[in-house]
Amino acid sequence: MLEKCVITGFADEIDKMVDKQLEVMESLGVKYVEFRSGDEIPVAKYTIEQAKALKERLDAAGVKVSAVGSPIGKIQITDDFEPHFEELKHVCELAKIWETPYIRMFSFFIPKGEDPATYKDEVFARMARFVEYAKEAGVVLLHENEKGIYGDIAPRCKELMEAFYGDNFKCTFDFANFVQCKQDTLEAYELLKPYIHYVHIKDAIWETGTVVPAGKGDGHVAEILGKLDAAGYEGFLSLEPHLANFATFKTLEQDGAKLGEGTGTWAYTTAHAALMEILGR
Repeated sequence: MLEKCVITGFADEIDKMVDKQLEVMESLGVKYVEFRSGDEIPVAKYTIEQAKALKERLDAAGVKVSAVGSPIGKIQITDDFEPHFEELKHVCELAKIWETPYIRMFSFFIPKGEDPATYKDEVFARMARFVEYAKEAGVVLLHENEKGIYGDIAPRCKELMEAFYGDNFKCTFDFANFVQCKQDTLEAYELLKPYIHYVHIKDAIWETGTVVPAGKGDGHVAEILGKLDAAGYEGFLSLEPHLANFATFKTLEQDGAKLGEGTGTWAYTTAHAALMEILGR
């Protein structure tokens, strides 16, 4: 299944140091990384010089960057936008150095307890500026459904896609995040299938939101991957284990669940094995 798809993943869940990340990836035959952090540096904080040095290390290891796992759009909608917009510009420069057109991004955290519709106009105004700049920079923004942002559930993701989908704005589909938002993933797939360009592989339990290996939760991972296969999907499948605690997890989610106590190597290897089982590889 999905024979032409390429496996990638968030290797910072293996270890905070790039050398260890590359070691485990090599042991599994994974040749792409969705780069989010390395050597204790969050991706958006990489300088141009550091990015060039990392590219040399990745080249030497035979590893390519599938996407920049950026934090763009992962601020409060009420936060000052201009400094964040400058950060997008910098991330676009990093993407060029790492020779990937793809930048993972989000649609802004909504204040807790408030109606996202109240902030729709501001979200869309900011997203319009992002997409306009993406066109200038020649990059593709991949919107991920994340808990607590405007586009956390499928209907609002669809609103964003209907407004901005095109050569420079597409959809990343994350199973576990939908489950944790009490969004049925089969319904989400049907709403978003024309827009899906990248897939995050993690699953979760409906009742608790606990992340589990792909196929062990309520995300209908195998069924939806089968649908993608039938539709001719040939993009990336990105491992995002979230099975064991890792250094940067507390910076990624507003209300992150407690993760397991296994090692990063165990978590990444387990996530990889679960996906391989589903794919029949």
